[in-house]
Amino acid sequence: MILDLLRHGETEQGGGLRGSLDDALTDKGWAQMRDAVAGAGPWDVLVSSPLQRCARFAETLGLPVQLEADLQELHFGEWEGRSALQIMQTQADELGRFWADPYGFTPPGGEPVSAFAERVFGAVERLQRAHAGKRVLLVSHGGVMRLLLAHARGLPREQLLQVEVGHGALLRLLVGPHGSLAEEA
Repeated sequence: MILDLLRHGETEQGGGLRGSLDDALTDKGWAQMRDAVAGAGPWDVLVSSPLQRCARFAETLGLPVQLEADLQELHFGEWEGRSALQIMQTQADELGRFWADPYGFTPPGGEPVSAFAERVFGAVERLQRAHAGKRVLLVSHGGVMRLLLAHARGLPREQLLQVEVGHGALLRLLVGPHGSLAEEA
């Protein structure tokens, strides 16, 4: 399966850890996503996170949209909606631990990265079984894309947050049997 990954564009609430917050795209965010898919495709299947910053754009692409809750962003707990600078003012040590080893430290009240990884990889394996041999567009989030790209690149888990994925980024993975991943340039 060819899996094209599209990150949502800029959101109304701006930067910071958006997680499960359901904010809308800005005009710039819509433009980032339109620019990313211009000349790309065609796709056989369209899958999206149900959060509006992904799903609203997916609905404009002319294919039926399969919403997949397991491909939502990591839930950051008490840190949702806050920037790294805001978190550093009261929880600098905790934020440092999270950046150094996201699998080893969970934000207060947040989702463990190991559980996040399990649900995302499980969803990708289900997609591969259902759509083997097809070209799939997944409209999702930075964390989902970082996780999949880090796995495809064979990076150690401590380097997960070092993977760069900008707003409106469109990247391609080849998904093999049992969820094996390879990045395609």
